[in-house]
Amino acid sequence: MLAYLELLRRVRDTGERRQDRTGTGTTGIFGAQLRFDLRAGFPLLTTKKVHLRSIVQELLWFIAGRTDNGWLRERGVTIWDEWATAEQCARFGRAAGDLGPVYGHQWRNFGATRRADGSYAADGFDQLAAVVETIKKDPFSRRLIVSGWNPREAGEVALPPCHTLFQFHVSEDRSGTGATGGGAASAPRRVLNCQLYQRSADLFLGVPFNIASYALLTHMVAQATGLGVGDFVHTFGDAHIYANHFEQVALQLSREPRPLPVLRLNPAVSDLFAFRYEDISVENYDPHPAIKAPVAV
Repeated sequence: MLAYLELLRRVRDTGERRQDRTGTGTTGIFGAQLRFDLRAGFPLLTTKKVHLRSIVQELLWFIAGRTDNGWLRERGVTIWDEWATAEQCARFGRAAGDLGPVYGHQWRNFGATRRADGSYAADGFDQLAAVVETIKKDPFSRRLIVSGWNPREAGEVALPPCHTLFQFHVSEDRSGTGATGGGAASAPRRVLNCQLYQRSADLFLGVPFNIASYALLTHMVAQATGLGVGDFVHTFGDAHIYANHFEQVALQLSREPRPLPVLRLNPAVSDLFAFRYEDISVENYDPHPAIKAPVAV
């Protein structure tokens, strides 16, 4: 995770000060990229404890195509609460907890018809399922893309998608390690890579979640398609630190990174859409204590 910490330091030290929609103010840069070799360990931040349950359950929520905050709350995840209040949802003609066309909707039901009551018909395009099938049938396709950004619907949610598009890429494994999606020791010939484009990135709070989430997604898709894992590439548009996070950033940058943990997936699961929380675990995670910081909404 040294690359992430170096970016955090670079933005803190050289970024441009800007106003933002929350009124808090940020310091940021435009355009950056990180690369993580998933064969070298699971990129879960160790310079502060990250809430793994929230990462895993949120990703399963996305994969299932869900947009109801109640499902997350039932599983002890509160990271979407600020955007799921009755006041926020009423702005878009929906009941409290109904987040509308956020990530899961776009991944699994893109372009669906909106009904008069604010709900959506199941007549959209399932981007994620289509990409998984294409990887199996045409692994070297350059069209392995899932878009979370629908311009027509970006204004229909309290928080438009920040991680807007991701692309998979299958390549020959040249590393000599060839870890599989579940972290086993066998060496498959081909590996799955993933690149994410994130239009807006809260480097201190959000980005550690995003890195781990998309690394996990890459492992899960790799296992479901019989591939190993390669690189996760994280590309940023506006990468920023909120003005009220500088004290926490300084504390984090003063800490020595610890060895990366190891991701374990249940090897019996071969269907991306069949994974459950119990099928996913991380071993040897030994982070520094969590660092609390205010959330900008």
